[in-house]
Amino acid sequence: MASSKQAETALLTEHFRYTPLTLIDQIINMINELINRAIDGLEQGLLGTAPAELGYAAKAAAENTIPDTDGEGNLLFPEARQEIEEGVYKLETLLEATVDKNFDKLEIYVLRNILTVPPDLVPWVRLAHYQDLILPDTKSTPSVTPESIQILRRKVQETQKLNTALLAEKARNDALLTQLRSLVSAPPDMKTERANSAGDNNTTAGASNTPNTLSFLTSTASAKSLGVAFPTTTTTASAASTNGNRHGPLRTNTAFTLSQLPALRTLLESLRPKIATLPVPQSGALDWSKDAARERREYVEVQTRRLLERRGGAGRRAGPEEVRAMEGIAGVLGGRDGGSGDGEGDAMEE
Repeated sequence: MASSKQAETALLTEHFRYTPLTLIDQIINMINELINRAIDGLEQGLLGTAPAELGYAAKAAAENTIPDTDGEGNLLFPEARQEIEEGVYKLETLLEATVDKNFDKLEIYVLRNILTVPPDLVPWVRLAHYQDLILPDTKSTPSVTPESIQILRRKVQETQKLNTALLAEKARNDALLTQLRSLVSAPPDMKTERANSAGDNNTTAGASNTPNTLSFLTSTASAKSLGVAFPTTTTTASAASTNGNRHGPLRTNTAFTLSQLPALRTLLESLRPKIATLPVPQSGALDWSKDAARERREYVEVQTRRLLERRGGAGRRAGPEEVRAMEGIAGVLGGRDGGSGDGEGDAMEE
């Protein structure tokens, strides 16, 4: 019985979007509010009426009493206000008790005869928002089979293999980043050698123990002039205030280069149709590449000669640490190439 009543209440609540008791409570609250308004209006009307008009003067005459008067000659009945307030309170109590008794009967009648659904019709009622609703058939769902379990196990194994491969790749990348950082970072002995390079004549013997790094790209005077040098420990306090301007030239050059890329792309697109109209040389692509290499070499030699003539010298003298670093890198490259390094060195000397 309790389960059928709960199903009936749930059905009505879903249909009305509120419970049946909520509707009855709203009706009762509305009636109580109207009763309160009527009682307040009655009390204000009685208090605003003169006591003589309410029968207090006749009562005093029947009792042969003379009531008091005020300065204007109006009769005073001090007990009138108290009797009105007591009477209004008793009337309010009586009305509330009568309303509660009658509305209890109304609630029982409405729940039994109006807001109700017969228990045998509850399973057959279909609400409007359930129209054309297709419910999935739980019986047609595939059951767990050994084949499906085997497929899931293979997927888990492949996922574990992929995870292992990704972890190994991450470890290799970390090792590569460590090697690259060690190449770029300046070794601690380079600073001491740079300070004593002017008066030290035995630095060549110790150069063989210097690691083959690329630190000269960020630790030399030319790197500092270009703004790509790492800050030293002695200038940390001063560099903290000018941190934004430390890489100023490099950032400016990079920004300028990036700003010129759209113009270069546009120029390249305009030159491609013109290249297609150029005549193909009869000697073949090999002769054309040799001529281009020869012209490029002649152009570089002419520009180099002009620069030397303009400056009157071979330029800045390279420091011993830069020379040792370049020799070390050349030795590493020569060791990797093997016997082909001698032939290339002879070709470079020519």
